[in-house]
Amino acid sequence: MTYSADAFFNDPRIAEAKKLISEAVKEHQVSFNGIKPANPVLKEQFAEMVKTFNEYRGGKLYFPYIGSGFGRGSLVELLDGSVKYDFICGIGPHYWGHSHPDIILQNIDAAISDTVMQGNLQQNADSMELCKLLIKASGLDHCFLSTTGAMGNENALKIAFQKKFPASRILAFEHCFMGRTLAVSQITDKPSFREGLPINYFVDYIPFYDEQHPEESTKRTIGALKAHIARYPKQHAVMGMELIQGEGGFNVGSEQFFRSICQVLRDNNIAIFFDEVQTFGRTSKLFAFQHFNLEEYADLVSIGKLSQVCATLYKKEFNPRPGLLSQTFTGSTSAIRTGAFIIRNLLENGFYGPAGKIQKIHDHFVRNLKAIAERTPGILSGPFGLGAMIAFTPFDGNNQRATKFVHNLFEAGVMSFVAGSDPTRVRFLVPIGAVTMEDIDSACEIIETTLKNTAAS
Repeated sequence: MTYSADAFFNDPRIAEAKKLISEAVKEHQVSFNGIKPANPVLKEQFAEMVKTFNEYRGGKLYFPYIGSGFGRGSLVELLDGSVKYDFICGIGPHYWGHSHPDIILQNIDAAISDTVMQGNLQQNADSMELCKLLIKASGLDHCFLSTTGAMGNENALKIAFQKKFPASRILAFEHCFMGRTLAVSQITDKPSFREGLPINYFVDYIPFYDEQHPEESTKRTIGALKAHIARYPKQHAVMGMELIQGEGGFNVGSEQFFRSICQVLRDNNIAIFFDEVQTFGRTSKLFAFQHFNLEEYADLVSIGKLSQVCATLYKKEFNPRPGLLSQTFTGSTSAIRTGAFIIRNLLENGFYGPAGKIQKIHDHFVRNLKAIAERTPGILSGPFGLGAMIAFTPFDGNNQRATKFVHNLFEAGVMSFVAGSDPTRVRFLVPIGAVTMEDIDSACEIIETTLKNTAAS
């Protein structure tokens, strides 16, 4: 059967328009061949823009960053005329870089689609296709789309609480991050993020993995887990786990560590929830729980960031009763189409496995950072992380010095961000869909110079 939409979307005039736009994008990207300092003529105007934006927001932007809306791959243009390497990607979403022609085409298709925002009563075939793709890739039974990672996490918690009622306590790792909404801010292990908020959940924390002492740390964690369960028998509904701690400093666990925890949770009828809002798509497999061979333990999984639209995936035995999950918007058509495009490309074009692009990029970046550490002892330790998540500790890990370095690095032309505390690390979420080895080499030259300059200041 054919639809009116088929004739519309395949109209030769639309095909020609898309071709012309793609050609124009590539033509105007020719000038993006490296970083570019700010234009001094725009300095005063840009400073006023930033000041005004800060006033609108009621708080200061972390970086003086207001983008022009254009870039090329790892490079992005700001309204002060500067061009920078974006190696943090908005803390994850810009996995395919900036102004990628194929992503622009996805957005054109979305723009001419009838429904701008899909959700509760109106969902197009795009949503169904994305759900199908995620269900097949994950091996889980159901998929509920949402606009944010925090909402994906909240939906997972709601499902777990309903399934395990009347159990109401939550287990989590120390130094975890689950979001900033009223509910998940109770779990995020940063008291300052919930200052002045009422307590609405009771959370029990256990230590994360220490790769320097694997056996001892596993034993310590299992001991703490069993102690909480014994102290509050049958009161824990779920444990939320980041398999790689993002905000905590790109701390990486091990398969045996996680399996030991999961088995205790299984033995005590506690739901297992893998929070993959940041890790999704960035390891040797599409899902981090697959990287660690934890498929048998995954009851609920949340994803976000690089997927553009977020989601909660879960087993059929956790399927909630009607009314528990609903929202006005599950995502924009642009986000849904782009997310599906990115996921298909990751699965079909050699990104995963020991010889995949993600591993090659990781290895190249790590070699560069290790070389910097060897050439200039004392200014860099590490690196840490896995796959497209890479971090290092600058100097002695002092938060003030690390933050100063990150801002200096921004001014020098490379965007990064801090993570963790005691020590504070500098982290990168590499735009795997766009980055080149030459980009990494250039960025690392800037990183080394900025480390030296910051150390000397």
